[in-house]
Amino acid sequence: MTDTVSSISDDRTINNVMRHAYRVLTNEEKAAMQRIKDDGLAFHDFIGSLGQSRELSLAKTKIEEAVMWAVKHLTA
Repeated sequence: MTDTVSSISDDRTINNVMRHAYRVLTNEEKAAMQRIKDDGLAFHDFIGSLGQSRELSLAKTKIEEAVMWAVKHLTA
């Protein structure tokens, strides 16, 4: 089994235990998923640079959740 698979690759089912089938994404959907993840990571990193607190931990968790739901929308 491959250690990592790009999230925009058509081979992304290789390392996913729960979802047994994926539809093939369009190039536009792949680009949107990449942008969602890149923008989410940039915001997550910025929040992380502000220090540490319970509030910032919650903010980072919510960013992760927002990225998850946006990607879920694209891949459903």
